[in-house]
Amino acid sequence: MSTVQGARARARIEVTAAIKDEARKQLAADGATKLSLRAVARELGMVSSALYRYFPSRDDLLTALIVDAYDAVGDAAEQALAQRRRTTSPATRWTAVCHAVRAWALAHPHEYVLIYGTPVPGYTATEATIGPASRVGLVLLSIVRDAHQSKGIAPPPLAAPVRAEAGRMATDLAPDLPPAAAVALVAAWSQLFGLISFEAFGQFHRVVEDREAFFTHAAGELARAVGLVLPA
Repeated sequence: MSTVQGARARARIEVTAAIKDEARKQLAADGATKLSLRAVARELGMVSSALYRYFPSRDDLLTALIVDAYDAVGDAAEQALAQRRRTTSPATRWTAVCHAVRAWALAHPHEYVLIYGTPVPGYTATEATIGPASRVGLVLLSIVRDAHQSKGIAPPPLAAPVRAEAGRMATDLAPDLPPAAAVALVAAWSQLFGLISFEAFGQFHRVVEDREAFFTHAAGELARAVGLVLPA
């Protein structure tokens, strides 16, 4: 790459970052439904036609923001696991990852709403969001898989009506895990974000006062539900 091409590439990266930063400010102020490319361009001192060279439509910009948010919470989960992978029990790693996801959500409420709140009218997520959206789930899966391969796991038995679906889920998502573990893992994954959403959206007001202690207990119960043994 020539010096000129390198300078252009750096300039494009910088302008793209500035566009996304301004869009995040608009999300915080007005919500995703009112995100406007023209308003972003105006705040940055750009003409709209110039901004369209970076993001051809509002949906393209939304997709970029959604991917960034999923990647950010995925980074938080992966870092929490990496810091504890060799020194703690699977259940402790599980709760640490859960706490990292919660901490990210509470520190970035508007980005959390973008990916786990009310869908944006008229927007359809693209395939580009699938991989980033899977990262937290894959971290939780890796903890359960490691436990299964070492000392084993003890998920609760399956009721008869769900056994066929459990077999399909295990085949599609984690063929190396027992079907009961696959069902428990998907349930725990969804319950984790239910807990976080209740807190982030104010549903625990005047219900849960010590939310840190409550979340620690709830995350431990999710670990138990997927068959991880809690430390004494």
